[in-house]
Amino acid sequence: MIKISPSVLACDFSKLGEEVRKVEDAGAEWLHLDVMDGMFVPNISFGPDVIRSVRKQSEMVFDVHLMIMDPIRYIDGFVKAGADLITFHYESCEDRMAVIEKIRAAGKKAAISLKPATPASVLEPFLPYLDMVLIMTVEPGFGGQKFMTDMMDKVRAVREMIKKSGRDIDVQVDGGINAETTKTAAAAGANVLVAGSSIFGAPDAAKAVLDIRSAAENSYCG
Repeated sequence: MIKISPSVLACDFSKLGEEVRKVEDAGAEWLHLDVMDGMFVPNISFGPDVIRSVRKQSEMVFDVHLMIMDPIRYIDGFVKAGADLITFHYESCEDRMAVIEKIRAAGKKAAISLKPATPASVLEPFLPYLDMVLIMTVEPGFGGQKFMTDMMDKVRAVREMIKKSGRDIDVQVDGGINAETTKTAAAAGANVLVAGSSIFGAPDAAKAVLDIRSAAENSYCG
């Protein structure tokens, strides 16, 4: 099933509640919340308090992407703030299973993200415990970057690993996603599309969501 997850990094933060309601009304199922600590990535974004306030405004699935060092320290805070699914980076810690177990023990879905330079093969031991894999199609930490087409081999590799596992695991792509790049990502096996400026910056958010969804549904190979 195709899912659209608009990234709030691209919204007008002076109207955060309105912006979130806008994309929910536009038909997006998920909301992508990028948490950056200024250490794992150069930028700083927001923490649990912002997510807690937005949770009051929306019924969407809160797709919380932790771009932070040592994420296990903060899982409880994001769970209490209203996260439904928590993604952490493979590169951000040593004991990945401990992070997955903590997320799942809280009754939330768990996902691992890979930076562009990290190979898909590192996921093998963790697939039985994951609900989603996030493949970065840009270098994490900045919005508005160009979609990295060469990451599609990794998406295909992950989708093939999932098929062999027999499990129902989502494959998400994040970075440079619009109605055109979505075709390439979906054809490679991605079914969850994170889009920022192409939705929040569009004159008609509902049309932008529909265009991305239609492009994905017509191209998806999963």
